[in-house]
Amino acid sequence: MKPQSRENAGGSGFPMLFYKELLRFWRVAAQTVTAPVLTALLYLLIFSHVLEGHVRVHPDHSYAAFLAPGLVMMSMLQNAFANSASSLIQSKVTGNLVFVLLPPITHVEFLGAYVLAAVVRGLTVGAGVLAVTLLFAVPPLAAPAWIVGFAVLGAALMGAVGLLAGIWAEKFDHIAAFQNFFILPATFLSGVFYSIHSLPPFWQKVSHFNPFFFMIDGFRHGFFGQSDVSPWLSLGVVAGCLALAVGTLLVMLERGYKLRG
Repeated sequence: MKPQSRENAGGSGFPMLFYKELLRFWRVAAQTVTAPVLTALLYLLIFSHVLEGHVRVHPDHSYAAFLAPGLVMMSMLQNAFANSASSLIQSKVTGNLVFVLLPPITHVEFLGAYVLAAVVRGLTVGAGVLAVTLLFAVPPLAAPAWIVGFAVLGAALMGAVGLLAGIWAEKFDHIAAFQNFFILPATFLSGVFYSIHSLPPFWQKVSHFNPFFFMIDGFRHGFFGQSDVSPWLSLGVVAGCLALAVGTLLVMLERGYKLRG
């Protein structure tokens, strides 16, 4: 079974599906919002305490101030992915996916509801992480438009990737493997805790093949006004990856790939 086309039914199921996805994570906010915020706070306290006197990434700001934007973006990306991936695989495993697909909803609306809900969760977690990190480190605010742009695009990209993983996966173990072997390593090796200029030349080049690096670097540019690569390059990479993920999803949804009631 696959999402119905608008021609086959009147109206739209988008509002209810979007509302369901919002309600799903907000009802357990202690797990989906508060826990990631506390985890990011622990990262900040531990890494800034251990490395503050040994690492100087930015000449005018403390290491904690440099670390804070990276932790905000990392939390947004991980939680946006988790929202769409866990929701879809839960519906598939419990067998209630058929009730999600039955309402009149187009492929674009189906995709949009999951991705937009993932963006909302990602931004909510990111705002919470930023709020608590400001108690310990206050990064500058050079270009707010870049911050908002990369936050929304990054969360949307990871929401789309989460939906891809949810469609592909057949059980929770598949989502856990995808997260543990791809999402976590890619985020930790994206420059959250360091500048890639501190790496040997070979690993600097390798970092440029990690799309998470461009999301982190572009987001951090909004705070400091400087970055390891041009923010326009980062924006192009993130937007291109998002377009690729959305295009792939639309093809999968059109074919009903692994979406059986």
